[in-house]
Amino acid sequence: MNYEKKYVWSILFRLCHWAFALAIVVLVVTGFYINDPWTNTWLENSRTFPVADMRYYHFLAGFVFTAAVLVRLILYLIGNRQERIFNALPVTPGNVRNFFSTFAYYGYATDSHEERLGHNTLAGLTYLFTYAVAAAQLVSGFYMLYPESVTWQSWGLPLFGTQQQARFIHHLLMWYFLIFAFVHLYLLVWNDVRSPEGMISSIFNGYKFKPKHDGSAKA
Repeated sequence: MNYEKKYVWSILFRLCHWAFALAIVVLVVTGFYINDPWTNTWLENSRTFPVADMRYYHFLAGFVFTAAVLVRLILYLIGNRQERIFNALPVTPGNVRNFFSTFAYYGYATDSHEERLGHNTLAGLTYLFTYAVAAAQLVSGFYMLYPESVTWQSWGLPLFGTQQQARFIHHLLMWYFLIFAFVHLYLLVWNDVRSPEGMISSIFNGYKFKPKHDGSAKA
C-alpha cells in the first residue's frame, strides 16, 4: 500500500506536549520526595536543604505545567483542524462512529481501523478529561503555594477544603497522571505496531502517513 505524508501537529502543539510530559516527570519525582524525603537521614547534619530544593524544582515545573495547559486550551480554540476541540468530541455522526469503532479496535473485537488524521474520538475525549484533571491539579497547587493570597484561597477553599485536604487531593490526582502516562505509552507503541502511520514520530516532526487513495502524494 502506498502512503502520503500529511502535516498534522503544529510546532506549538508539539512544544506543549513535551513541556507537559517533562513537567509531569519532574513534578512526580519531586512530589514523591516532598511527601517522603528519603535523604533526610543522610543529610540531616549537613548545610544542604534538599526538601527546599525539591520544592523549588516542583514549583518551577508547576509553572511549566500551567503554561502547557493554558497553551493547549488555546489550541483547542484556535489550533489547526486536528488540534481543535470539536475534532475530539462525539458531536457529529462521524465522531460517534469513530468512538465506537476505536473502542472495538482497541478491544480486539475487530481488525478494521478507521484512518483519521488527528486523534481518534476516544483518545480526544481522554486528553480532554486529562486537561480537566490538570486544571484541578494546578488550582490545588497554587492554592497550597499561595496560602496568603485572597484570590487563590477564594478558589481553593470551596473546591478542596483545608490546605491538608488539598494536599491529599493533589497527591491522589498525581496517580492519575502516572497511570495515564503508562497507558498512553503502551497505546502509542501498540498503534505504531498495528498501523504504520508514524504516530510516535509525528509528535517530533508533526507528520503522519496515511494510505494514498487518489494517486497524488502531498508533502
